[in-house]
Amino acid sequence: MKKTGSQILLESLQLEGVDTIFGYPGGTVINIYDDLVDYQGIKHILTRHEQAAVHAADGYARATGKVGVAIATSGPGATNTVTGIATAYMDSIPMVIITGQVPTPLIGNDAFQEADMVGITRPVTKHNYLVKDIKDLARIIKQAFYIARTGRPGPVLIDLPKDVQIATTKFEYPDKVELRGYKPTYSGNIRQIEKAAKMVLAAKKPVIYVGGGATLSDCSEDLKKLAEVTQSPLTTTLMGMSSFPSRHPLSLGMLGMHGTYYANMAVTNCDLLVAIGARFDDRVTGKIATFAPHAKIIHVDIDPTSIKKNVRVDLPIVGDLRDVLQNMLKKLAEQGDAVESLVERTAPWRAEIDEWKKKHPLTYKKEKGVIKPQYVIEKIRELTNEDAIITTEVGQHQMWTAQFFEFAKPRTFLSSGGLGTMGYGLPAALGAQAAFPERQVIDISGDGSFQMNSQELATLVQYKLPVKIVILNNGYLGMVRQWQQLFFDRRYSQTPLELPIDFTKLAEAYGGTGFRAEKPEEVEAVIKKGLETAGPVIMEFRIAREENVLPMVPAGAGINEMVLAS
Repeated sequence: MKKTGSQILLESLQLEGVDTIFGYPGGTVINIYDDLVDYQGIKHILTRHEQAAVHAADGYARATGKVGVAIATSGPGATNTVTGIATAYMDSIPMVIITGQVPTPLIGNDAFQEADMVGITRPVTKHNYLVKDIKDLARIIKQAFYIARTGRPGPVLIDLPKDVQIATTKFEYPDKVELRGYKPTYSGNIRQIEKAAKMVLAAKKPVIYVGGGATLSDCSEDLKKLAEVTQSPLTTTLMGMSSFPSRHPLSLGMLGMHGTYYANMAVTNCDLLVAIGARFDDRVTGKIATFAPHAKIIHVDIDPTSIKKNVRVDLPIVGDLRDVLQNMLKKLAEQGDAVESLVERTAPWRAEIDEWKKKHPLTYKKEKGVIKPQYVIEKIRELTNEDAIITTEVGQHQMWTAQFFEFAKPRTFLSSGGLGTMGYGLPAALGAQAAFPERQVIDISGDGSFQMNSQELATLVQYKLPVKIVILNNGYLGMVRQWQQLFFDRRYSQTPLELPIDFTKLAEAYGGTGFRAEKPEEVEAVIKKGLETAGPVIMEFRIAREENVLPMVPAGAGINEMVLAS
């Protein structure tokens, strides 16, 4: 029996295990939406903006480990997805984005709502396709999902012309994918792993440095074993957070521009740095010349192009992190006496780090009658369980969350790292809540970032998604204001948000609930009420207006050159 292109698309999505799509209809995808009515196994969530649809698919993917799926119409609908696609690309999130396109005979003729999505998205997708023949559609969908989820994950775009959606052909879905030139390496070179084990056993001041790849490869348990077996202190990037328990004695928290004093000092003074699923981003390294200057560096990553890209590496290992870590643990287990010697030899190093922790802990000054944002974060952590999923927007609140919210389980912290996308957190929370209706999902936001996609309150209410939104309201674009304060003589150019917004009324206008705290003694009660109230809730906290995120590494400085007080 022949099927239309739109039917083939939906059949293929079902065969790939897709249960949720986020999207926004339009003329060039109307056939897909018409057929969607007959596919009860696929839930579609109508967001109020295409950017939000992609962020929601991103949040779904990060929370579940599955491929997220978003759909948009051609032209402006498709171009609205680009920020979300770039966000996913920078953070290696597996997604398939389907965009409508004008009929193939009109492509290149400046037809109504035509945009060259292959050209536009080529720099921010792992791969993209323009489907010109319906006979290729099933194969392309199979390839798209395979590319999105294998190797270093990432977003794949399928641009689907309207005439291809209407055309018919016999539907046969491929059993497997063979792509010449695309053969991800999953098994790490055993000789390189043996060398890595020897380097670890010879170290005096080892540090494990973990990036987002640890979450993507679901290797948290192996990571914990490696740290505990070798008794090596471990630090994470923003993207690596939640892959290692924050309260673990070996945890150093986050490193880099707003990292902990002890993480940055440990990396600066270590003699061996084991980088796992990290890409040595500039926000992590600071001044390259002074980054881990005394250390031999082992770099483990599934993407060979990420190795040696930003820093020198003494021992590269290309492979899946779980495979490499499990084999390294086996090699270490074969060297029982050497491991005991390592643990004994590195005891003074751990003691030195413990002294740094005592001397320069993450802290903040309390002021009478003023709500400090760090206090709000601490209280949220205290009043939620370890299973709660936390999303953030981008800015000061994001860094305070990274510093003061202690994560215990993988895939519980969703945040835009590489692109730093304001407006990410609310739709990402929407996607995570759609994936896990029974779990607590909280978006921690700033008053600036929240307004980027605040319209998604309507989506939360429509689909009864009980996301709780925490707005740390300081009346500024806070992170830019902080730089203006510290480096531009407090010339607050275009960072004050002078128009006072009552976010509680906004919540009510959309059919949700709003609470506000203006004094420290009101904070805990508002959080409790917010968490206990059914449905979407905004909890607004009027925080200290000029509170800064510290420590901070100034631009161009080494990570050991931290500003500790403002």
